Amino acid sequence: MFLFIGGPEVFIILLLVVMLFGADKIPEIARGLAKGINQVKSATNDIKREINTSAAKNGLDLDVTKDVKDAVDDVKSSIDDFTGPIKRMK
Repeated sequence: MFLFIGGPEVFIILLLVVMLFGADKIPEIARGLAKGINQVKSATNDIKREINTSAAKNGLDLDVTKDVKDAVDDVKSSIDDFTGPIKRMK
């Protein structure tokens, strides 16, 4: 099930698309959609690359996941220190 759409619904949608646009226009529409998706993908990759290069030039660290993991580990250890005696009493 894709986006709460089952097989019969997909079939009806495809049938409507064929009826509206005709079988000869569907490959052109698919090519146009693929081209648009590729342009968006390349644009986002360019933006990511630009952010990474400018951060590297300014000496910024983009590894946020390491910082978040360290903070989570600190919170876990402090919770374990706080709840340690409580867990032992059960």
